[in-house]
Amino acid sequence: MIPNQRALFDMPDDVAYLNCAYMSPLLKSAAKAGEQAIAQKRRPWGTFPEDFFTQSEQTRALFADIIGADADSIAFVPSASYGITIAAMNIPVGEGQEILVLSEQFPSNIYPWERAAQEQGADIATVSAPAMTPDGPDWTPAILDAISERTDVIALPHCHWTDGALIDLVTISKKARKVGAALVLDVSQSLGTMPLNLAKINPDFMVAPTYKWLLGPYAMGFLYVAPRWRDGRPLEENWLNRKGSEDFAGLVDYEDDYQPGARRFDMGERANFQLMPMTKRALEQISEWRVDNIAATLQTKTDAIAARAQEMGLTVSASHLRAPHFLGVRFPAGVPDGLLEALAKEHVYVSLRGTSMRVTPHLYTTNDDVDQLFAALKAVL
Repeated sequence: MIPNQRALFDMPDDVAYLNCAYMSPLLKSAAKAGEQAIAQKRRPWGTFPEDFFTQSEQTRALFADIIGADADSIAFVPSASYGITIAAMNIPVGEGQEILVLSEQFPSNIYPWERAAQEQGADIATVSAPAMTPDGPDWTPAILDAISERTDVIALPHCHWTDGALIDLVTISKKARKVGAALVLDVSQSLGTMPLNLAKINPDFMVAPTYKWLLGPYAMGFLYVAPRWRDGRPLEENWLNRKGSEDFAGLVDYEDDYQPGARRFDMGERANFQLMPMTKRALEQISEWRVDNIAATLQTKTDAIAARAQEMGLTVSASHLRAPHFLGVRFPAGVPDGLLEALAKEHVYVSLRGTSMRVTPHLYTTNDDVDQLFAALKAVL
């Protein structure tokens, strides 16, 4: 178990920020790295050609280590939608075949597939939300039932973004391979705080931005590309991802070949001298904590919050059907009017998505924060 880490964040004592699924606070150390990077930009004569590669390669390797992959499998992207679009551009879908998605899935993992379906004459098949059980919704059986010989692509999260409902990607991956379907994952709401068995899941593409559970800045992210797709077409053509781009004098000698591995998919200006140091520092901290330790620690927090919510007559999913870091709280009589505003007045911050109040703590969350949440809820209810 990891002891409380609030001191590493710039969080006032009276703020109960239970909204990491919306946007994480930045580590003090990451903010300092960003400030140093801005200072360097003020004096650019201290930036050298090798700097366009050194820190980004270190960061690429850090991320690869967190997910248990090799650095050649990782590309830098500015957003989840950018990475999903790369996948949608490269995975062929047969005419009349299906791209499988979830009801109320996040739009970044929907819109690129709608375009791909239109261009290739395929269909979007949407898995309806499963019936609510006493333990909560169970998406995995519904997804398995929807996979058929017509399924060419399965586009999923690891947990549903509205309420944290867990999806068994290992089991789904087995059926995907059986029918020959590609598996594309948007793990924006889980990576960095929830263990992921890359070897067993074996996704074709997997994307995550850094501004949520990876504790990094906005407009940075990573794309995992399986070996079978690393000769694919990038979304953009830029000089950095071409072979030999380290030789600035030779950039006038245009090169058809790309840098090795998934680097061909790197976004333009991937060196990103202001955001890269912040991203690197955040990943270093996650590596130090270890994702499995983060998950175990947050599981105790969400379990405690769930128990108190149930005592108030609110509904939550059982632990085995939800992500360890993510709690969707439902109100039997419906969401109270003005809920978020009333909580914010008490310096309590959560989100509403669909019919769920998302309560998403992190290692900075204290017992006082939880008390503050329930005191504010009691006043509203």
